[in-house]
Amino acid sequence: MNIRLIAFDLDGTLLNSEKTVSPRTKAALTRAAEHGVVLVPATGRLHRDLPVDVASLPSLRYVIAINGAEVFDLKEDRLLYQAELDRKDALELMKYMDTLPAIYGWYQGGQGFISSRYYERMKDFAHAPWLFDSMRRAYTPTENPEKTLFEEESGPQKLQLYFRDMEARKKALEEIPSRFPQCAVSSSLPINIEVNAASATKGHALAFLAERLGIKPEETLAFGDGTNDISMLRQAGTGVAMGNAAQEAQEAADRVTGTNDEDGIAAILEEYGF
Repeated sequence: MNIRLIAFDLDGTLLNSEKTVSPRTKAALTRAAEHGVVLVPATGRLHRDLPVDVASLPSLRYVIAINGAEVFDLKEDRLLYQAELDRKDALELMKYMDTLPAIYGWYQGGQGFISSRYYERMKDFAHAPWLFDSMRRAYTPTENPEKTLFEEESGPQKLQLYFRDMEARKKALEEIPSRFPQCAVSSSLPINIEVNAASATKGHALAFLAERLGIKPEETLAFGDGTNDISMLRQAGTGVAMGNAAQEAQEAADRVTGTNDEDGIAAILEEYGF
C-alpha cells in the first residue's frame, strides 16, 4: 500500500512515558518524510503547544489541533479549518461543569483560559508533573469566564475537565452526551473529559486535510490511543491503536501495535519499509 500521509496522536502514542520521541521512532518518521510522506501531529493540544521533539520532526507543516477543531498550516501561519462550539452551548456546559467535583479550562482563539479559582487548584488535579507544566503553559487565568467567552473574537473550540474522583468522571462521561448531544465527548487522559463541537473530531480534520492535499483515504495511516482518536482511526485507510490504547480505540482500529514505550509506531512504519 502506498502511504502518503501519516497522522499520529502525541500523548500515549508518539510520546513515550518520558514525554519524548524515541530515537527509533524519530528515525522511522524521518525516513517516511524523506520518501515524501506528509507527517501530521493530531493532538488535543493547541497547535503552539507542540513539544520540541515533535516540532523538530522533518518537513513538519500541518497540525491537527484541539481534537480536530483546527487544522493549522505552520509554514503559512494560518488556519485552514476551524470548528467552534456555540457560545451559548459553551456557557451552559460551563454552568454544568461548575457543579462537578472537577476543574475545567477551555481553548478559544488559539489560546487557553481557565477561571482564576481553578487556576489556583491546577496542581491538585494534574496527575503528573508534565501535565501541570502543560496546563500552566496552556491556560491563562480569567476572573470573569463568561465575559471572556463572549468577548473573544472567535468562538470556543474545546472545554476540558480534570478529575481526581474517577467515579465522578465516569458519571460525567455518561451524563454529558445525553445533556449536550450537539457536542463530541471524548478523553485523552485517564483523568480528563474533552468536549468539542460535533464537527470537531480528528477524523473530520484528517478527511479535510487529505482531500485538500489530493491524498486518497486509503493512502493515509493513523496512530492513536485515546477515545478522541477513534474517529481518526476509522477515517484513515489503516488505523493503528497502540498497545496501551483504550479498549474502545483498539476495537475501532484495523491493527494494534506495541505500546508507546515499545516503539509501537516505529514497528509499523518499518513494516512499510520506512
